[in-house]
Amino acid sequence: VQLQASGGGLVQAGGSLRLSCAASGRTSSSIFMGWIRQAPGKEREFLAGISGNGRNLYYTDDAMKARFIISRVNANSTMYLQMNSLKPDDTAVYYCAAMKAWTTRWATPSQYDYWGQGTLVTVSS
Repeated sequence: VQLQASGGGLVQAGGSLRLSCAASGRTSSSIFMGWIRQAPGKEREFLAGISGNGRNLYYTDDAMKARFIISRVNANSTMYLQMNSLKPDDTAVYYCAAMKAWTTRWATPSQYDYWGQGTLVTVSS
């Protein structure tokens, strides 16, 4: 499975961005996928995940769920992350990732087998 993230950029605090992740490969439309970010000097942080059929959504916490929305369209093998009310603390490289098989440790970045190259999001104050 190959993943290609896009949609990052510079945005003012309070603004919105939508990230996209194009997937390719034999099982790209059925695997569990997620968004993970890494801020400068910090460890990778799970944000949200979505099941292969798009029916089950997972967020790191309610605060994240209130601002970020994960979705996918299997017809075009693309996953999205709509990010609203962005804050300077959201500045990070955002990665899309996928698992070979779903596990209960879906919030653990090291459990993901496939990674995109990352897209930089910078939120100015």
